[in-house]
Amino acid sequence: MNWKKVRFYVKLHWLKALLFIFLAGLAISLVILLIIGMRAWNEAESYLRQSQLAMIPLQLYLQIIMALIFGFVYTFLMYWLYFKRGASSFSQTSKKSVAGGDIGITWNDVIGMDEAKQEALEIVRLITDRASLQRIGGKILKGILMLGPPGCGKTYLAKAIATEAKLPFISMSGSEFVEMFVGVGAGRVRSLFKRAQQLAELEGGCIIFIDEIDAVGAQRSMDRGFGGSTEHNTTLNQLLVEMDGLKDKDYNIVLIGATNAPESYLDQALLRPGRFDRKVIVDKPNLEDRQKLFAYYLQKVKYNPADVKIDRLARITVGQTPADISNIVREAALITVRNQNPLISMKEIDEARERIALGIKRRVKLSEKEKWQTAYHESGHAIITYLLAPSKDVFKITITPRGPTGGATWIPEREDTFIEDSNNLLSKIKISLGSYAAEKIKYNATTSGVYGDFSSAMHYAHNMVWICGMGKSGLLGNWEIAGDKVSEAIKARLDTDVQEILSRCLEEVTELLKKEEPLMDRLAKELVAKDELNYDEIEAIFKEFGKSRP
Repeated sequence: MNWKKVRFYVKLHWLKALLFIFLAGLAISLVILLIIGMRAWNEAESYLRQSQLAMIPLQLYLQIIMALIFGFVYTFLMYWLYFKRGASSFSQTSKKSVAGGDIGITWNDVIGMDEAKQEALEIVRLITDRASLQRIGGKILKGILMLGPPGCGKTYLAKAIATEAKLPFISMSGSEFVEMFVGVGAGRVRSLFKRAQQLAELEGGCIIFIDEIDAVGAQRSMDRGFGGSTEHNTTLNQLLVEMDGLKDKDYNIVLIGATNAPESYLDQALLRPGRFDRKVIVDKPNLEDRQKLFAYYLQKVKYNPADVKIDRLARITVGQTPADISNIVREAALITVRNQNPLISMKEIDEARERIALGIKRRVKLSEKEKWQTAYHESGHAIITYLLAPSKDVFKITITPRGPTGGATWIPEREDTFIEDSNNLLSKIKISLGSYAAEKIKYNATTSGVYGDFSSAMHYAHNMVWICGMGKSGLLGNWEIAGDKVSEAIKARLDTDVQEILSRCLEEVTELLKKEEPLMDRLAKELVAKDELNYDEIEAIFKEFGKSRP
């Protein structure tokens, strides 16, 4: 028998046990009294006298028992009303723990993040081998912060840590602590850690996972009079105390936080050593990782290995997260079932990629004039991409309305890039302005379709000048962080630099499209005739005009 667990349950449920013993004693007393009463009844010489003597103690005890039952029911109802469904219940968390072994996500299920897995494996060893760490005077980890884009597997990795450590796992979202009443969030933090301490005392440790921790861990600020900032600050203060405050006992509790927000968004007190001791970057997978991910997700479905080439899929999904890759395979399976095919082929996977990237085709019928305008718009994007942006592929052009747009040019990246220079940024601006230049050349007017393209071009040009110091005037520095402190004269020079970049790019794009007007006419004509052009059809048209990738 595990006496440690017995002591823990006695400590946790002693009041319930006492109440049970008390009620059991009352029940036994009632039975004894009934037996005595029956014996008096059977041995009576005078019916009236013996029956009265037998019923007096029975009536007395029945009244006592009824009073106790009513008192117990009243107390239970008041407790339920005020604590379980009343105001104090706001500050309690009802999150239940999951045993590490029941989560069922192992290291083999975590694909495409080898560096993060290696870091997490060391963390598991530190959590589980606590005795060895304390033997040399070390202290256990208090917190692990996972940073990275959404869909890259931060939650998945946290579950794998809990599985491998074989410790109880409590999962919450940062927004679950935030309420309109001041003090509620702090109460929920206390309730969460109290639950974790009980589990740590019983099982030797506990892992708390708070997803989107930026909701509760953002930098503290002054209250503007509505109580919201006070509630946030109080909740964060309580979290700081629970992670590294004055405690009578050091429990083996590890807090794992995950966020998509920049690290600078979080409060500095939360990031200091002793709270979040480790930072694990979970980034988008590279080429090799994408191959492993496709192999992992495709083995869960029925597909045609002769037709589906995993290495090609990995090359054409640059920038995709593990969640995106899982979604592609899942969507391809749905399309396969819809088409009543026995196996997933490359055709279904390509259709799934298009549907996810471009959106579902809408049943909107464009007029003949709108078709030609959209065709020239998309042809401008395609020609500029093909001739001036060697890092991108012109994978598909469509004038079929998809999602919020009337047409689309699909230009995925050809390879992984982590650093963008001025040439990359300028090529993105030129691609965005290609539609505007094409419309001006053919119609001497533009459509509302350039709204999104102008937004992208302005975004890149603004960042080049205001943040990266790439403007013609030579002004250096990140002027965004200066905010209102930037003088009007400096703002005017910076805005002039932005316009200079846009004008220079537009001039180059316009000159190229005028030179390649026959190619633009041919692309537009094919689009109007077919609505969509695939990769091979696009390549054939460019080769027909003697064009090749730079």
